Amino acid sequence: MQLTILPSEKGLAPDRWRAGTYQMTTDNGRRWSYHGMLDEPTPVVWTEWISSFRAATGFVLRQEAFAHMVGEGEIKSGTEPLFAWIRMSIREVNPLMSPDPCDIIFRINKPHLFPEMYLGRHCALRRTDALYPRKLSLELSEDKTGGLLIEEGDKVRLGVLPGQATRIYLEQPEGDEQDTRFHVVLPVEKGAYVDVLLPMIPESRELFQQEMELGRDVALARCNDYWSKRPATAATVDTPEKLVNDLILRNIQYGELIAQRMPGTDYITNLTGSMQYARMWATPTTMFDTMLLDTLGHFDAVGTYLEIFREHQGTVKPPGPSYDLHPGYLAGPEFIGTVNWLSDHGAILNAAAYHALISNDQKFVDRWLEPIVKAYEFTRDVRRRTNHEGIVGILPPAVATDQFVPTQATWNIGWHYRALATSLKLLERLNHPKAEAFAAEVEDYRETFIPAFREATRKMPTWTDDTGSVHHVIPTSLSAGGDITHGFYLDTGPMFLVYAGLLDATDPLMKSSVKFFREGPNWKTFDPYGTFEQPPVLIHELSSCEPPWSWNMFHSHQLGDRYRWLEAMYSLITGAHCRQTFVVCESRGGITGIAGHTTIYAVKLSVIDDFLEDDALHLLRLTPKAWLKSDYLTRFDNMPTIYGPVTLRFQLSEDGSTLDVAYNTDFHHPPKKVVMHTPPILGLNRIVINGKAHNVKPGDQIELSKGK
Repeated sequence: MQLTILPSEKGLAPDRWRAGTYQMTTDNGRRWSYHGMLDEPTPVVWTEWISSFRAATGFVLRQEAFAHMVGEGEIKSGTEPLFAWIRMSIREVNPLMSPDPCDIIFRINKPHLFPEMYLGRHCALRRTDALYPRKLSLELSEDKTGGLLIEEGDKVRLGVLPGQATRIYLEQPEGDEQDTRFHVVLPVEKGAYVDVLLPMIPESRELFQQEMELGRDVALARCNDYWSKRPATAATVDTPEKLVNDLILRNIQYGELIAQRMPGTDYITNLTGSMQYARMWATPTTMFDTMLLDTLGHFDAVGTYLEIFREHQGTVKPPGPSYDLHPGYLAGPEFIGTVNWLSDHGAILNAAAYHALISNDQKFVDRWLEPIVKAYEFTRDVRRRTNHEGIVGILPPAVATDQFVPTQATWNIGWHYRALATSLKLLERLNHPKAEAFAAEVEDYRETFIPAFREATRKMPTWTDDTGSVHHVIPTSLSAGGDITHGFYLDTGPMFLVYAGLLDATDPLMKSSVKFFREGPNWKTFDPYGTFEQPPVLIHELSSCEPPWSWNMFHSHQLGDRYRWLEAMYSLITGAHCRQTFVVCESRGGITGIAGHTTIYAVKLSVIDDFLEDDALHLLRLTPKAWLKSDYLTRFDNMPTIYGPVTLRFQLSEDGSTLDVAYNTDFHHPPKKVVMHTPPILGLNRIVINGKAHNVKPGDQIELSKGK
């Protein structure tokens, strides 16, 4: 069922003049309502209507909604009864007006919303195919202030708890109408409210009655208890910026909310998103695992979500004409509607090896070590294939993105290298007998790719920058089919190679690549008000196509370009995430309901960095000045690193001359060096670390002993 809640003018359908396909906007073009989240452990989303559709004039209608699962514990079957508690209330009334009673329409339809990636067609509705397929009837409570909507099989579809409603009535569709309209009328008095209970699927009267008797307040209290629990390995991030803290908190929750247990099976998977991407695309979902959940210490969840890949290793054919089934290939199983990119194998292998490193979970290592070796063997074997028209010694052409064109894409090549390098770290840690072979494969991979990539660059068109210097366009593929005008050229193109570890940010090709997107020829025709689907550029270091995939930030990270790094991180925080509910919008204007990942990882690396340099930990290297305050203790507690958890707390003195730092670790594999960087704070001349003073000036580095 699709449920739409709207205030109504005198009980009339507020969008009665609309037909066919339309957007959820008012007649002046803005969205129907305003949104945010309550300050509760439970994700409770509020929505408000103010002067919408000539209704709600003179008052503010507020909705607060949260989900409660019967039993409140962990999901065991995937079919546990799930209810939405929806409170509709009058938050404010204009004292100079006497508004009519508030008639709220609960419009009941067959699902007919279809999200797209375009702003102009995001969350459009097809009203011509929206009729709810089953007949509904209304049963009123004895005092007629509450009631149940009943459908065939004597199941409850929706209920209103008896209380402050003054009238409840049902309008059935007539003729060609597509809408069933359930009306709840509230007096326009500040604080007046009514509770509506919506089961995920129609439920029995007995179960529905039990949930009604439980009540909203008890249900919310139990949900708060559930959401307040944290694993012992979980990190805490507390900065002076509430937006950052809330973003961290809510994305931890989203990272697990957009996951599911497949009913009737033991399979559990996290999904790419909650609307159009309510399916499993392994490359982005495993990024949630590494950059979100592992980064914040939710290790058990990651181990659970990766298991489906281990169990189905070798069952999916890689997406390229030169490939066949291989026992080492990692991909999402077809029965969950996954999309098969060759990058998936690299992303899954990287996630498994990274999780083993950062969690130091021996049971996980024991379960995954053989699959990791088999996955390495897949990459080794396919690199030696000659039955393709691409460059031999490189991964044969395969699908890299949802353009579905098989190419020797930098996206596929980069992910496979990232995975091999991460796996090598794990095998070296374990003193595995195949570590030497892994190391040789990693080296040969680089030595084969880099000359081929430079040669491919020499064959590309040229462009001239603002200083008159001529550059070759950097290729996104080593074979035919690499599209340098599509938005994916930025999001899955050559800039990814720095994060992948194949090229350094200091390499002329990588400098040229970033420069292309910051000031190159695409800017000459770029329309800032156009769609995402145009030749891409960087806007305040954010991708013009898909903001979460702004790989340029890892160039700035490696170079220590503080200005560009923070510009990218804060652009992600405020431009890729909704600032009211903190979900990610994958493309500019559409595909919302995705958990954050790159943003979360960037927050960590700003303060505690185990990615910059092998066998080294860097502290406070790119920390925003906004997190260095005299009136606030900034805390990064129990932050996971591949060496073990690190706690870092810091606060400036009142005069700004001293930074007091508490630093503690529980290393399971200590790095060879630990470096604390002096932030560029004017007047800062001393850092006190665990009571020991160091005289410094901005830019100085303090090398700490490995475990202290």
